[in-house]
Amino acid sequence: MTQTVAVLGTGKIGEALLSGMIRAGWRAGDLLVTTRRAERADKLRTRYGVEAVTNAEAAKSADILILAVKPQDMGTLLDELAPYVTSDRLVISAAAGITTAFIEDRLAERTPVVRVMPNTPVLVDEGMSVISAGSHATPGHLALAEAIFGGVGKTLRVPESQQDAATALSGSGPAYFYFLVEAMTDAGILLGLPRAQAHELIVQAAIGAAVMLRDSGEHPVKLREAVTSPAGTTISAIRELENHGVRAALIAALEAARDRSRELASGNG
Repeated sequence: MTQTVAVLGTGKIGEALLSGMIRAGWRAGDLLVTTRRAERADKLRTRYGVEAVTNAEAAKSADILILAVKPQDMGTLLDELAPYVTSDRLVISAAAGITTAFIEDRLAERTPVVRVMPNTPVLVDEGMSVISAGSHATPGHLALAEAIFGGVGKTLRVPESQQDAATALSGSGPAYFYFLVEAMTDAGILLGLPRAQAHELIVQAAIGAAVMLRDSGEHPVKLREAVTSPAGTTISAIRELENHGVRAALIAALEAARDRSRELASGNG
């Protein structure tokens, strides 16, 4: 049976999912979108051939609802959807910090809910989406979520109790790498390189290192040691990183991100 999927709140992440589904073989005629602005709806209709509807219309007709709104807008959206969402629908939330219980409590009893934390590289089909089941979601529901988010990168199932840690590590993760590239670019300029050259060198080093981590199967320590010759340049740099507590700072940063995710989940926005 063909299933209809509605993306509610089709911003950048929602559009990336929409594009990924179409590339993965979903028919445009089976996809619905909702937006705040009419001009945005027109662009999506023209670009993908999908139908733009209201949130209520999507809730009435779609088999799968993907809630891609901002966390602070989730309560209002659920109030709008509640009269129309029946327990035979699948609801997928892609909003950071919103628990499945928060959604389940506002919809029909026993509605299956799946929580997903994607990160921004879904925009280039290299995302990581962490997936957790709500109280009434089955393995089949999780498989549907994986089919949707797998079109824009990798997926990983975790218990919902681990979602805050996954948000700190993966959801926010790209920002840490951008921060590191920014700092290394500044260092390259200080060392005498033009900004454009420093940036190109660092970005390619990051891409190469990531591919080696992904494809070699080696532990990162072993890969690092392969670059670190005795009394060489790399070990001198690593000594300074350790002297300045970079490892400890990273751990503290991730703990802070996890704690903030917990605050958002508890409603302390």
